[in-house]
Amino acid sequence: MPPAMKLIVTGRHLTVTDAVREAIDKRLRRLDRVLNDAAISAQMVLSLERGLHVCDLTVRVRGDHALHAVARHARLDTAAGAVVAKVAKQAQKLTGRWKTRRKDSRPAAPALPPAPAPAAPRVVRSRASGFKPMSLDDAVLTLQAASQPFLVYRDASSDSVAILYRRPDGHYGLIEPEA
Repeated sequence: MPPAMKLIVTGRHLTVTDAVREAIDKRLRRLDRVLNDAAISAQMVLSLERGLHVCDLTVRVRGDHALHAVARHARLDTAAGAVVAKVAKQAQKLTGRWKTRRKDSRPAAPALPPAPAPAAPRVVRSRASGFKPMSLDDAVLTLQAASQPFLVYRDASSDSVAILYRRPDGHYGLIEPEA
């Protein structure tokens, strides 16, 4: 059986007793069950701010994952329970992702034989269009209004042909040929 996760409990503006440590450890065991012993370490910082107990919990999980939550309440045990519940919800989402990826990585059923490839790629001609002289700002506005992925235009300032295209990240790219 792998070792249990390492727990560090720190108190700011209050002392952390052994009873508080045991109560937090007991609550975190639920998290160990959800993560199936994938939790490496847990760090809980307890502090007292304006009469409220603040629990800040960070759990390190295998695969460079970190689960983090903060909870505030007048009672320390209620704040600790709330923060563990928040991290447990994050842990359930993470383990769900792990299970989904495991299912997706299974070898698929034998695939159908691939369709024969065409002999040579075809060239399909599009309608001819004149290159209108316009500024870069005008070209961006024209491309935004059009449904095409790119726009070929003549730059009004340099009188050279330029290509403006949509990038996958939502921005625009500009290709200007060298003179």
